[in-house]
Amino acid sequence: MVSNDGESRGPLPDRDTVREQLDRILRSGEFHAPDRGRQFLRYVVEEALQGRADALNAHAIARAVFARGAAFDAQSDPVVRIEAGRIRRALERYYLVCGGNDPVIITIPKGHYAPSFERRAPAGVAAPGAVAAGGRQSAQGGDRPLRYRDLLVPVGVPAVFGAIAILALIRPLEYYLGASPTSTQTPSATVERTTETRIAVEPLSVLGARPGGAEMARGLNDQLISRLAKLDGIVVLAPVASVSARPVGVVFNLQGNIAFEEESVHVQVRLVKSADGTVVWAKRFDQDAAGGKMLDAQDRLCTAISREISDVLKKGG
Repeated sequence: MVSNDGESRGPLPDRDTVREQLDRILRSGEFHAPDRGRQFLRYVVEEALQGRADALNAHAIARAVFARGAAFDAQSDPVVRIEAGRIRRALERYYLVCGGNDPVIITIPKGHYAPSFERRAPAGVAAPGAVAAGGRQSAQGGDRPLRYRDLLVPVGVPAVFGAIAILALIRPLEYYLGASPTSTQTPSATVERTTETRIAVEPLSVLGARPGGAEMARGLNDQLISRLAKLDGIVVLAPVASVSARPVGVVFNLQGNIAFEEESVHVQVRLVKSADGTVVWAKRFDQDAAGGKMLDAQDRLCTAISREISDVLKKGG
């Protein structure tokens, strides 16, 4: 079997071989993960080996590894998703630095918490369709199969120098032909775009079934968008735009929920970096809505939230 990175892979490893590889990784000084991250990796590997991979979700991992309670909410507490990203990066680094010849490859595919196990084929076994130097298929059992990375030096380096030579020819032509009238305005326009902070305001989740709760959540969302759009240096985005378009500049997601208790309103909001899920700010806001003055409470909540967000962004997030 040949992997996406061009390496030759063998059949799936057995449980004992996977456990030996896991111990090898956890003992290595090149596996850069804290104790909690190591517990995370050991737990998901063992659960997968025991045939419980389908049950590996954020709630189960939070309770087993992070000592969260039964009321754990993955939307308001992204600790499992963040730690999974760290483990993926730590595994990639380990195999790149010192695990290149390890017999088993352990990965955690993106979008999942269940690990994947692959046995690396012996160095003398050529991958199907592997081509040796000179364009001929390797006929000797001891020859190492050609990998994509083996082409970096003989092909990549000349390509880089060729591109540099072409650019060197293009730049003098631009000097003699002169810049277009609009080209002189491009740098300032670029600076203006990259200095803006972009925020996607996601719909607030309504906790409970209070009559009129959904309407107040939508009203608070609309009012937050209007207030944030008036702040200098902030561009408010629709949630779809922040995911598909990947705009230039720092992108945050404003998330949260709203709950009602008798004549009080409670709003929990957080500011999350969309790039890695880091929570940079979170706070709960409470307002009294006695006497049916729900719109007044909504206005006070919106003012307090937008002021706090403005202060956080001025301090650098």
